[in-house]
Amino acid sequence: MGDPGGIGPEVIVKGYGRLREISRPVVIGDADVIAAAIDVCGLSLGVETIESVAEASFAADRVPVIDVGGVDELVRGEVKREHGEASLAYIERAIELATAGDIDAITTAPINKQATKLAGSDHAGHTGLLADRTDTENYSMMLVEDDLRVTHVSTHVPLREACDLVTTENVRDVIRLTDAALRDLGVDDPTVGVAGLNPHASDGGLLGDEDGEEIEPAVEDAREAGIDAVGPESPDTVYVRAARGEFDCVVSMYHDQGHIPIKMLGFAGGDAVSGVNVTIGLPIIRTSVDHGTAFDIAGEGVASEQSLVDAVEVAVRMAED
Repeated sequence: MGDPGGIGPEVIVKGYGRLREISRPVVIGDADVIAAAIDVCGLSLGVETIESVAEASFAADRVPVIDVGGVDELVRGEVKREHGEASLAYIERAIELATAGDIDAITTAPINKQATKLAGSDHAGHTGLLADRTDTENYSMMLVEDDLRVTHVSTHVPLREACDLVTTENVRDVIRLTDAALRDLGVDDPTVGVAGLNPHASDGGLLGDEDGEEIEPAVEDAREAGIDAVGPESPDTVYVRAARGEFDCVVSMYHDQGHIPIKMLGFAGGDAVSGVNVTIGLPIIRTSVDHGTAFDIAGEGVASEQSLVDAVEVAVRMAED
């Protein structure tokens, strides 16, 4: 359900009808908060409180909620330790259900990192916690927006540290994870474009040596392993080329390098924000919306559910494969 004080509960109930068309959705969160979101959005829905997935009826007029609770007083639009604790509890329960095989995939609504930090979490968001709980060492973030997909060698670290993380081993691992994830998404014989770190991919060494010394060997290793990897390519054009179909995904060297083109596509269309975040490399399927808690509009019932619906669609596709 994500942070109770954000837009997660609202986009869930607004998207429930569409989610039922493609899956059997169960909310892991707080039943009272979901009921409050239904009221805010003016929907003709009820809440079905359950203790296990097996109890869900998946009726059209009732949202099934595994009621983990955690919210004594709902305050929308504010950072609260209690909400951070609840967010973490929902994730923990989802991981338990996924690893036990009771659910096929997890799709996460947004959490607030300040709230989860107040709650005592050492992780910057969902991803690190999911990796920690599933004993996963090699994982990455894949963002999906229409015909463009990107993965990342690093995400939530300072830019100076991100440059140090561009090593042959790290880049090679993400290329391999990317190839496997694309196949899970139904892409046969994928082509992986690899962005350079420096402008013009170092321009033959004129603008740095990381591309030649770290990224090129990773691409060569991947090709020797049978992966159709290409690069390092100039980062100012590789995303356009991917969007035109030349590459099935672009491996980005750091957070903003990959996020900016994705969010330009996802947010430029107005209020209906789309885009999907997929954690690749985990033993379970996890997708997420590609937006935050939007505290400024929480409780107004105006948030778009499109990214959530897209995220569940991707999860279903991966589960089917």
